[in-house]
Amino acid sequence: MSRIRGKDTKPEMLVRKYLFSRGFRFRLHVKDLAGKPDIVLPKYKTVVFIHGCFWHGHEGCRYYTIPKTRTEWWLNKITGNTVNDNKAFATLTEKGWRIITVWECELKKQVIENTMTELEQLILNSHRLS
Repeated sequence: MSRIRGKDTKPEMLVRKYLFSRGFRFRLHVKDLAGKPDIVLPKYKTVVFIHGCFWHGHEGCRYYTIPKTRTEWWLNKITGNTVNDNKAFATLTEKGWRIITVWECELKKQVIENTMTELEQLILNSHRLS
């Protein structure tokens, strides 16, 4: 577990590289915000969380499988992550932030182009609504 990264993961780097190439400027892992969002776009009052399907319990995803050993411990761990996510989302929403969640499975080769286009549109639409 000590080798599991919390920052600068491959999915996160893909999203950051795409957003930067499209002209978006952002901050990373802002400690002052609940849940330390992976990407913070202050201009758009939007935060982006990039979640691993396994670690955050992505329901219905083929990458979310519960290990056969120490099942109870893993379920507690994943449930705890989900509870923390929900608390952070509630706090951020209360403070007026728009939240976008990108799942690891949405960054696979077959669907990454659609995901990135949709992400860009969500960010731009949030700016127009303000």
